[in-house]
Amino acid sequence: MAKRILVLLVVMSIAGCSKDNTIIDATRPSPVGEPTPRTTNNPNSPVAVNKVEYRVTGNAMSARIRYSNVIDGSTQVVTTIPYTATFTSTESAIFVSLEATPIQYVNTLYPFFSVQIFVNGALFRESTSSDLFFTTISVSGTWRR
Repeated sequence: MAKRILVLLVVMSIAGCSKDNTIIDATRPSPVGEPTPRTTNNPNSPVAVNKVEYRVTGNAMSARIRYSNVIDGSTQVVTTIPYTATFTSTESAIFVSLEATPIQYVNTLYPFFSVQIFVNGALFRESTSSDLFFTTISVSGTWRR
């Protein structure tokens, strides 16, 4: 009788070890080859850092550039072209704006002026101009993860 109970316990323990019944503990690292569980309550989860880059390009010699974000507030610079500025944020929604006015074109028959906002390397907003009227061009929006 004891042998039958022992055999029954061994069979039940082997049947209960299938991979489908595995409980994943989010506080422990995963075994090699299995994905790490990601939860919002897990303090060990990596925080996503978003890189925002402002770009002003074209064949203008210089430009007045104004941009705003949660880190720097509103910023204005007068500089040569091309111009780039970057910042990083861990926020899941980021409002960004960029506007630029060309100041001077030299020996240009076909002017070109562009403002772009990239988030994590992908183009988020873009505006272009191709006239000699020193037109201000702008882009803005709220990027959401």
